[in-house]
Amino acid sequence: MSSPSLGSVVAKIDETLHQKARLGIMASLVSGQERDFKDLKSALELTDGNLSTHLSHLEKAGYIGIKKAFIGKRPHTTVTITEQGLSAFQEYVNALAEVFDLMAA
Repeated sequence: MSSPSLGSVVAKIDETLHQKARLGIMASLVSGQERDFKDLKSALELTDGNLSTHLSHLEKAGYIGIKKAFIGKRPHTTVTITEQGLSAFQEYVNALAEVFDLMAA
């Protein structure tokens, strides 16, 4: 049986996740715990606008859920990974591992 081609393996990489800010967001959510917008912003060193844009991409893909509420008079946004997002992240990691395995062979 022949090995898959590099092109076919690389084609498995999810372009939505293959962006450093979105990858960082997903990696920080993979534990299953919800994260606060401010915590994500600080941990990933992103601006409000940049983080919001990336969260929108991930939400549109169905990878995360966003909950907005108010604590007192202040807005509070929390983010959680969805089952679809967890599955996509695992597939992404597996695809990267395949690339490494193919290059090591």
